[in-house]
Amino acid sequence: MTAATEDPLVLAVPSKGRLQENAAAFFARAGLDIVKGRGSRDYRGELSGLKGVEVAFLSAADIVAQLASGAAHMGVTGEDLVRETIPGADARVALLTPLGFGGANVVVAVPRAWIDVKTMADLEDVAAAFRARRGERMRVTTKYVNLTRRFFAERHVGDYRIVESSGATEGAPAAGQAELIVDITTTGATLDANALKILDDGVILRSQANLVASLGAKWGPAARENARIILSRIAAEETARTTREVTTVLPGWNGALLDEARALFAVQPRSGAGEARITFNCPAGKVAALADWLTVRGADFVAVAALDYVFTAANPLYRKLIERLPKNRA
Repeated sequence: MTAATEDPLVLAVPSKGRLQENAAAFFARAGLDIVKGRGSRDYRGELSGLKGVEVAFLSAADIVAQLASGAAHMGVTGEDLVRETIPGADARVALLTPLGFGGANVVVAVPRAWIDVKTMADLEDVAAAFRARRGERMRVTTKYVNLTRRFFAERHVGDYRIVESSGATEGAPAAGQAELIVDITTTGATLDANALKILDDGVILRSQANLVASLGAKWGPAARENARIILSRIAAEETARTTREVTTVLPGWNGALLDEARALFAVQPRSGAGEARITFNCPAGKVAALADWLTVRGADFVAVAALDYVFTAANPLYRKLIERLPKNRA
């Protein structure tokens, strides 16, 4: 198949709700507007100004399934779904970058009345005692069967059985359907309302929406080139969002001061060491400290500006993808 006849790169995004809105906003910030072909109910679209890319609007579960099968090249979905539903996920997909929305934790929660149970080690003791006393295993209600089994095995908790949740998981202990739960939570308010507490070491996964690439998709030349363009723009926006441009005039600026500024503030100079007027790109969290450091050394002013994009030849997100793809995958 030549590049001219190659199938399009398929980008799967959530089909509705807040996740769809956040995904669209994320791509728009990178200059990649998602356009639906025939209106709001159409389930296929495109990225404005970029040929050879098809946007598929799918449910969260379908996005993960399409990535696992290779039917979609990239997709926006939660890490919790990837880890739960794709066996050997790290060998089949690449989590390229977290997107800053859809955050939630998968946690182990027990009744608040279990005052002596604070850790997974305590839970191991309770589970053994429960089986010795009742002759049956403690019940854990969850939608995250695979994550639960792996986590409990790592923590040497074995005397339990899973009751798959078909409704509101957090209500199961109060209803007598289970002794504890594994569920996803954002603020913990729902757990608290159901008299449940998270174990101190009971966070199984800190999840958020990720841009995920399928390693089993057909990555021909055109798909790789479109991925390079998309990931270059995303990386440029991400870098700009966390970076500030710092400009000052500092007589006596030299290589020794430049080395010290690099070591202390991780700055990237944009002018020569011998010039009095200097410009840095600096991590946003270190700008105030850098400004103070510069004024102490003789700068009369320090100007700070936000950036829209910072493009680099390195394109770290694309490199992360290419390094994971089989060399002969096309």
